[in-house]
Amino acid sequence: MRTDGQRRSDNFQDRGTGAGGGGRGGVPLRLISSLVRMLGFKGTLIVAGVAGLGYFFLPSSLKQQAIAIVTGGEAAGPATGGSACEASPKNTKACDFSRVVLASTEDAWGPIFQRGELPSNGGAPAAYVAPTLAVFARSVGTGCGNATSDVGPFYCPPDQKLYIDPSFYDVMEQRLKAPGDFAQAYVIAHEVGHHVQHAIGSMRSSVSGDTKNQTSVRVELQADCLAGVWGHSARATLEINDEDLREALNAAHAIGDDALGHASEREYTHGTSAQRQRWFSRGFEGGDARKCDTFAVAKYADL
Repeated sequence: MRTDGQRRSDNFQDRGTGAGGGGRGGVPLRLISSLVRMLGFKGTLIVAGVAGLGYFFLPSSLKQQAIAIVTGGEAAGPATGGSACEASPKNTKACDFSRVVLASTEDAWGPIFQRGELPSNGGAPAAYVAPTLAVFARSVGTGCGNATSDVGPFYCPPDQKLYIDPSFYDVMEQRLKAPGDFAQAYVIAHEVGHHVQHAIGSMRSSVSGDTKNQTSVRVELQADCLAGVWGHSARATLEINDEDLREALNAAHAIGDDALGHASEREYTHGTSAQRQRWFSRGFEGGDARKCDTFAVAKYADL
């Protein structure tokens, strides 16, 4: 994947270095107790989820609810001290890389919105309004409340921003065994996919008979497919090759619900490794967002 000589997005904020709170060891205890109240998880599931970065792999909608519960709905705070991008050479490189990927998503989705080539379960806005990518270290104030690095990358609809601690790329490589620059780009593109869903209203879609978790799986698989559509569009410009594609598919496999140790399908919120790979590939191979309508699949078992 080529990043040199590429455009860098200006829709970017360095939100600095916050005070932290959760630490690298796991999800803060306040967040755990809030998730217990909100979702009714059994104690054993909470322990397993925390050990396996469970909070990061909650669907975006539940992350936002959890953040709001923990913070009491606090509004976004100002940028904190220091610079997240200058905290280390790795962070500097990660920030520059993220700006390249974000610019590439802007170049992809602008024309797609203009042509109206969007999933049928959403609306059809006249123009694409790009989100802002906000990087931070340890903690940050957002339109969804205050959050720590433990939440992993997430999209906040109220302020239409993507949030990521650049150190998460190390988590992908070391803890999830999903290294590679295109694997990292996939994470950003997936969160941009949620922004696209927010823009067209598809995050409010549902299928009769589905449980809340099954609806969540449809939302997350659609975001995977939309990430694949971006990859198809960027293939020539970023010189994405077969090795890059394998990196993204490996990342999709690593964050499948089954790969993360959820034994019961009732617990799934993002889909199996096979489903995540399949829907990303569907978008990547065809490059047509209209083929990403996971809500058009009548039977959940057929996703």
